[in-house]
Amino acid sequence: MTADAGTDTTITVRARVPVRGLDLSVTVPSGSVLALLGPNGAGKSTLVHVVAGLVRPDDGTVRVGARTLTDTASRVHVPPHRRGIALLAQDPLLFPHLTVRENVAFAPRVRHDRRQARAIADDWLERVDARDLADRLPRQLSGGQAQRVALARALAADPDVLLLDEPFAAMDADATPTLRRLVRDVLSHSRCTTMVVTHDRVDALSLADDVVVLDGGRVVEEGPVAAVLATPRSTFAATLAGTTLIHGTFEDGDTLRTEDGTVVHGHAIDHPGAGRPGIASIAPTTVSVFAVRPIGSPRNVIPARIDQVDAVGSGVRVTARAALGVLAADITSVAATDLDLQPGSEVFLTVKATEVRLYPTRR
Repeated sequence: MTADAGTDTTITVRARVPVRGLDLSVTVPSGSVLALLGPNGAGKSTLVHVVAGLVRPDDGTVRVGARTLTDTASRVHVPPHRRGIALLAQDPLLFPHLTVRENVAFAPRVRHDRRQARAIADDWLERVDARDLADRLPRQLSGGQAQRVALARALAADPDVLLLDEPFAAMDADATPTLRRLVRDVLSHSRCTTMVVTHDRVDALSLADDVVVLDGGRVVEEGPVAAVLATPRSTFAATLAGTTLIHGTFEDGDTLRTEDGTVVHGHAIDHPGAGRPGIASIAPTTVSVFAVRPIGSPRNVIPARIDQVDAVGSGVRVTARAALGVLAADITSVAATDLDLQPGSEVFLTVKATEVRLYPTRR
């Protein structure tokens, strides 16, 4: 399917859209999957729409391999339907008057006769496990079924590029894992270059090779998914990874001094040298909470005041504000009850140096 083996479908984008606050450059290697992460309003969907040709940048270029799809300097703008790009969003947007098979066969009919287009449609419906839905109308489908059909329709168009804009966001929680596995399997056998907009860590880990984190229309972090989540440098990536970030300056040895003067002891996985900016990454599961200053081995003992106490799963998430910033601790419900933790309570947070990861702000 999609581009022939050896065909370059690398996506290169440089786009500035001032009205939407977008100003960035992104490259997606041919045949790979890139996850676009970031808070609401970060510019993820705008970037995807620029690639699809639905939004024209004030300044910039969009290229897929050797093809120039947008170039504001030379006033090139290939219309969306001629880009060889398929876009699948939260809303399946199936043609309501066509059957499922007719929906999927719609794009193949441009290049093939009716019989061939029907065969292509049936093949893709089989791949997405929706062959038995072929004769139904969209109104007769559940949300998960409609999204399967929309995926089949997008891939039946034989695109060079596939754009997935939060395709699971509007689905029932029970249906999401099944469709995610389906998309992963389809992409693993595809030479299609793909961009996936998501807020979900699981989507990034299961679908993507690389990740770009956007904030305020800019790229704030990028790299292989596992590497970005292992050493997050942006607040959004840290939240996805389930860690707290503390910023400071490296000192000699495995220590980081924060702006308020607190020294954080940890394990430097990449020491840039004394005086360079760095980050301490602390997982809430490694933080303990005490009502009085503990006596013992933890090298990091941090006075703090509790902001929130929330139930998380079978335990409790304690969010506390210290001089160096806000920290979180995951403790048992029994421990929270014994400590009588309430917003405003003064506590001491401890974390072993071996549990704190130190690394540069930027590589």
